[in-house]
Amino acid sequence: MVSPLSPVSDTVLPELAELQALIDQGAPYLEARVLCEVEAGTHRFPVHALTLGNPSPEAPAIGFFGGVHGLERIGAEVVMAYLRSLVMRLSWDNALHQQLQHVRMVFMPLVNPGGLWRGTRANPRGVDLMRNAPVDASEPVPFMIGGQRVSAGLPWYRGRSGAAMEVESAALCELVEAEMLGRAFSLAVDCHSGFGVDDRIWFPYAHTRRPIPHLPEVHALRTIFDTSHAHHRYVFEPQSLQYLTHGDLWDHLYLRAQERDESVFLPLTLEMGSWLWIKKNPRQIFSRYGIFNPLIAHRQQRVMRRHIALLDFFTRAAISYTRWLPDGVAREQHYAQAMARWYAKVAG
Repeated sequence: MVSPLSPVSDTVLPELAELQALIDQGAPYLEARVLCEVEAGTHRFPVHALTLGNPSPEAPAIGFFGGVHGLERIGAEVVMAYLRSLVMRLSWDNALHQQLQHVRMVFMPLVNPGGLWRGTRANPRGVDLMRNAPVDASEPVPFMIGGQRVSAGLPWYRGRSGAAMEVESAALCELVEAEMLGRAFSLAVDCHSGFGVDDRIWFPYAHTRRPIPHLPEVHALRTIFDTSHAHHRYVFEPQSLQYLTHGDLWDHLYLRAQERDESVFLPLTLEMGSWLWIKKNPRQIFSRYGIFNPLIAHRQQRVMRRHIALLDFFTRAAISYTRWLPDGVAREQHYAQAMARWYAKVAG
């Protein structure tokens, strides 16, 4: 006899319990809905979307996403920490309420709760959600890491050819299309832990080395960040400078945005440099989570402080996009500077 699926308790996935507490505390300003449910073992996990601020399609939008890869808990925790800081300010901060009149904020902190519970990069069906979109690379990709269809038992599995997207991937895409695309300006930030010692901010494309149409806008965003955060250590770059992949969700959504209208949609991926945590604490490499997350408390707190400030910058940039988005000659200049910075070797 098969046991019925059980609801999730606080001890099964504490992140979900924390998210529910934030939903309760943020009411009535914070709106929440369950996009889908995911089965993992004998449990059923809800996938939540939360929205805050002005719902008018005339307002710009900013979206924050975490937990796409279950092993990278730090991505979900950074998004949750930023959301918590906003919720705690709702009761007293007039400046925040004024800010929320001018922006739509979208949160999907736990995209892959089943993967978080299992401690795997993939979802419970073995599919890597960041290789799951119907986008094929137009140039050779690295073996395995670029996405494979051989087996769900191997990493970076894309899913069966021609199959529908996984429910988590489809839910993310539906949320972005409903809440963000079609606005004059929208910005998405997807939080991961990545390779190397540097914190990187990637922008599309991942399926080709060709520059995106909104390259000047990305360069302008990088410029205002540089000028207002003189001592930062983030590296802005197209993902294609590191490697190409099949099935990138943000490439898929960016291409969908291009099909719809002339609005600006800039999807970014924060790749926190996890090798620095290993360098400072080599023993954590022997932990299942240690390769991708800071395991020492004070180091995790430092990570939170740094990246919450980054997410707040992106929110302010979205609200103020008309002040920095380039046009005319300025756009041509940003394009030339971006090509020289990021694509000189590719063009050569």
